[in-house]
Amino acid sequence: MTDTTTPGSTTPPEETGLKRAIGPKLLILFVIGDILGTGIYATTGKVAGKVGGALWLPFVIGFVVAILTAASYVELVGKYPRAAGAALYTQKAFKVPFLTFIVAFMVMCSGLSSASAAARAFGGDYLAEFTDAVPPTVVAILFVLALAALNLRGVSESVKANVVLTLVEVTGLLVILAIGAYAILSGDGEPGRLAEFEASGSGGYALLTGVLGATALGFFAFVGFEDSVNMAEETRDPVRTFPRAIFIGVGVTGTVYVLVALVSSLLVDHRTLEKSSGPLLEVVKAGGLDFPPKLFALIALFAVTNSALINIMMASRLCYGMANERILPRAMGRVLAKRRTPVTGIVFVSLLAIGLVSTGEIAGLGDTTAFLLLCVFAVVNIAVLVLRKDRVAHAHFRTPTVLPVLGALSALILASPLADRPAEVYIRAGVLLAIGVALWGLNKLVMKVRGEEH
Repeated sequence: MTDTTTPGSTTPPEETGLKRAIGPKLLILFVIGDILGTGIYATTGKVAGKVGGALWLPFVIGFVVAILTAASYVELVGKYPRAAGAALYTQKAFKVPFLTFIVAFMVMCSGLSSASAAARAFGGDYLAEFTDAVPPTVVAILFVLALAALNLRGVSESVKANVVLTLVEVTGLLVILAIGAYAILSGDGEPGRLAEFEASGSGGYALLTGVLGATALGFFAFVGFEDSVNMAEETRDPVRTFPRAIFIGVGVTGTVYVLVALVSSLLVDHRTLEKSSGPLLEVVKAGGLDFPPKLFALIALFAVTNSALINIMMASRLCYGMANERILPRAMGRVLAKRRTPVTGIVFVSLLAIGLVSTGEIAGLGDTTAFLLLCVFAVVNIAVLVLRKDRVAHAHFRTPTVLPVLGALSALILASPLADRPAEVYIRAGVLLAIGVALWGLNKLVMKVRGEEH
């Protein structure tokens, strides 16, 4: 649906200083590459542990929730085609700087917990195919340090690595689908498992919380599409391009995820999947196709590396941006003299990531990512409705009102204790936010002492 404030016009009046170099096809690939990664490679087994053989159901529900929120992002990026994403929409809707900061910091922390989950996955069963001589936690810490070094070297090197790694991770998921197709044609697997529900406890309430908990964790696999709105100022005709790119991107990845979940449950018992930090490797080993497990393990290692790289890049740049806006202390906006990379931001987020990988496991870190972003998504869905009164001069996509309403409700339900997540997830998120609030308070105090606060 299009808002026809100015009939026939889809060009926003404001111009940008950034080069508009991203076309429709490249944007679709960017969205798909941003969503694919650690979630499906590492948490499929943990989702199965919460719901049983019907592990496809949480991914279907997660897909629906993602589409609802994606529709809100599409309306907002069409209305305000500028970088900054959720923080920009929050500020425009509510005009409360502290709330805007909290949303921006939650987005940054979600990137860190996502990268940390990827780091734990890197040091798990996929790496064990080659060596188990180094403890997983040590591997995860070294992994974070390696990503920090790559980020310090420069964004060009990081982006080039991202393109290659995206192609590799897509190949890995196509291998899983090929194994599933072969199994179906050969009559292998146990279709009966696809309808098996198993939740801790008994009764309808236990089943409900089990499915909600599995959906909340499975939703970790869908996060990423919100990052693409930060490319609005570098996309050609973003008002027309973004709706198609985001919906196609979420649709393609959602379809792939559900199919991968079906194949996983068809070929491997959910108890085996639950115990593995490399669940898709179990699928490869159980499949009838003679695909080398070591080769797939290598593909999976590339996939989780890509997710971590994207998220560390995003978190460090958000930190840098908030420092430049004087939301965080100015010192956090320093750049490396020769490389022009945000050195303080990279060091800060890397230290937080090391703390996370030292104290959390894949499921808990993935759930923390989902929880933080579900809170952000609830705010964004509400912001869409609040900003309906703010008319702009150009035509843009307008989502039916019922979608952001359902998006906000579903996000709040999945973020609530009904989702049966461990208390450690709320504690971890609370500690991260407390660090952010402390930095925000310190910055306000320093600005007040220096007479810089307006």
